[in-house]
Amino acid sequence: MDRYARWNALLELLTDSGRVSVEEAAERLEVSQATIRRDFDQLAQQQMITRTRGGAVANGVSYDLPLRYKSAKHSAEKQRIGEAAAKLVTPGTVVGLNGGTTMTEVARALAVRPDLNASGEGAQLTVVTNALNIANELLVRSRMKIVVAGGVVRPQSFELVGPLGSALLKEVTLDIVLLGVDALDVELGAAAHHEGEAAMNSLMVARAKRVVVIADSSKLGGHAFARICPISKVEMLVTDSGAPEPVVEGFRDAGVQVVCA
Repeated sequence: MDRYARWNALLELLTDSGRVSVEEAAERLEVSQATIRRDFDQLAQQQMITRTRGGAVANGVSYDLPLRYKSAKHSAEKQRIGEAAAKLVTPGTVVGLNGGTTMTEVARALAVRPDLNASGEGAQLTVVTNALNIANELLVRSRMKIVVAGGVVRPQSFELVGPLGSALLKEVTLDIVLLGVDALDVELGAAAHHEGEAAMNSLMVARAKRVVVIADSSKLGGHAFARICPISKVEMLVTDSGAPEPVVEGFRDAGVQVVCA
């Protein structure tokens, strides 16, 4: 296990328990205690954790780790979801994408579709996004037209939030929005942990003809701080095959089409 994989694993342990000892972490990751101490020291220097005598505690980021440390969680499921979601996009349309690890997989799947990147007059696809990493994924590997909403960058998600981006989103129309969420519930709707992200996402929903929520099964039935939209606004959910059948049926009963990748 390389250093970044260890750091991701350590942060996940802290996310689950809030506190972990050097001995416990070394045993779980099957490395030496000296290695864990160095990892804890380096993570503490980045203000990701707080060092304690004999261990570490989460440093106020237990639910909102920076995106670069989240990528390994449910990675196989997210890749399948990304490929399934990308199939919903047709050439010549305007698609909205927000940020997050699952949406990164959606962007990668879109970037390699030949029919969306054919050379010729005009852009094959227009993408409107408020996430810098999503724009980068598409810019370096495609001929799509990329529109980035302005705002203040949230380092945790690379998303731009605030009134600068809101002004742009109010002036565009989206054929479809592929929306990553922190939680999706039949009663509570779609939600995000951060109110600024939720506000931007809510604007995308308001400007879209179709709303498709992209979420792995760990996000289903949960709740988060700020609501994006009610379930009545969601036309389709793309999730993974690990979603419990009763949960899936609950969404279908609410009128949501469900695709399990």
